[in-house]
Amino acid sequence: MGSCMSSLKSPSSIGRDGINGAPISSSKRTWSFRKRSSRNGDDRMEEKNGGVSGMRERELRRISERMFLNGSSDVACVFTKQGKKGTNQDSMLVWENFGSSDDTIFCGVFDGHGPNGHSVARKVRDLLPVKLSNEMKILTNDVLADLGLQDELSSDEGNINSVPNAYVSIGQYPDESCYIADDDENFSENYFTIRQSLLKAFDSMDKELELRPSIDCYCSGTTAVTLVKQGQELVIGNVGDSRAVLGYRDKDNSLIAIQLTVDLKPDLPGEAARIQQCQGRVFAMPDEPEVTRIWLPDSDGPGLAMARAFGDFCLKDYGLISTPDITHRHLTDRDEFVVLASDGVWDVFSNEQVVEIVASAPNHTKAAEILIMSAVQEWRIQYPTSKIDDCTAVCLFVGENPRQTKNSQMKNSYTGAARIDEITAEDEEWSALDGVTRVNSLLNIPRNDGRRRRL
Repeated sequence: MGSCMSSLKSPSSIGRDGINGAPISSSKRTWSFRKRSSRNGDDRMEEKNGGVSGMRERELRRISERMFLNGSSDVACVFTKQGKKGTNQDSMLVWENFGSSDDTIFCGVFDGHGPNGHSVARKVRDLLPVKLSNEMKILTNDVLADLGLQDELSSDEGNINSVPNAYVSIGQYPDESCYIADDDENFSENYFTIRQSLLKAFDSMDKELELRPSIDCYCSGTTAVTLVKQGQELVIGNVGDSRAVLGYRDKDNSLIAIQLTVDLKPDLPGEAARIQQCQGRVFAMPDEPEVTRIWLPDSDGPGLAMARAFGDFCLKDYGLISTPDITHRHLTDRDEFVVLASDGVWDVFSNEQVVEIVASAPNHTKAAEILIMSAVQEWRIQYPTSKIDDCTAVCLFVGENPRQTKNSQMKNSYTGAARIDEITAEDEEWSALDGVTRVNSLLNIPRNDGRRRRL
């Protein structure tokens, strides 16, 4: 939220902004609700405005491995906190046993913007993983059929580990210094399958938002930072300015933060060149020179502060794309956890502070909650006159013993982490229905007659 130019400008504001047949089980997860039942007003609004509807919605909710509300499991925890700008436009998801494969996990954080950003984020949260799972199965099926190994697929249904070796190279990224490549610079046998599936799923998702407009996405959209963990492989697909960071121990056992994604802002050279080639404009407003935005060729709108996003079809003719930036990492025994978070967290914390807060949590089930409440506290300190942004985090623990805490091995831990017992009554009683979506997040833009041209 807050990635689009608002008509209410303030120098004090930051502005940087198929379903498988998994068994139903209640023993695997611990939930952490805040004065709500699992079937509350926010959920009903979600079905109406942004989630998949009817049978698909009910089927998704019945999957025990799919976690999209505040809570935790054996290997992950998730937490979101509404800011002070209106409806919480962030969504999140952890889906274990993804694609009916017990070594595969999908994680995602989606940060909506614009009048219907909350609905777009929820729809992408619900549909994108389903599309990705289908694409992974189709591609695996095609590869095995070409090699005459179709029988192996049927005997090991849904197990993408059956894909043979396929090595490809990572393309040029806006800032390669953010990445640590594998020592041998090779890719796992499953990387190509997941990479191609991500590309197809992201493209299909954006087309569905445009061609089946149950939600008006002309001036609304969402980021998406997504992760597929399969065995010891991580493949990350990212659009927008949400971020993924890895917590890693070096040879001296010191905690190191490794950024796995690039914040895809319009001022990155490659992104700016594409936008300008498509006649879009890239510049910052005088009262916020640190925030570069995308503008229409002949109008000072909408002022989107990211170079890639789902939706926002008013800008898709002018350089905005939904193609994900894809990165890869082979996990080692020194890798401890991955944090996916919306920009509300990164606006107030560095990568190093985030991994220190997560690592110093008393237990893994509370790590995401402590991180988010610490971010809210930091917003009040750093920007006392600004409205707090929505803050959301997913923490995925990838070490051999996910439940083991390593507080004693921490060095220079961040001391500002909020204690859960210090949360005020005001914080505990927040409701996503209390606010009103910022209908002026995007300037009023006249719609073109007929269908827009494709890039």
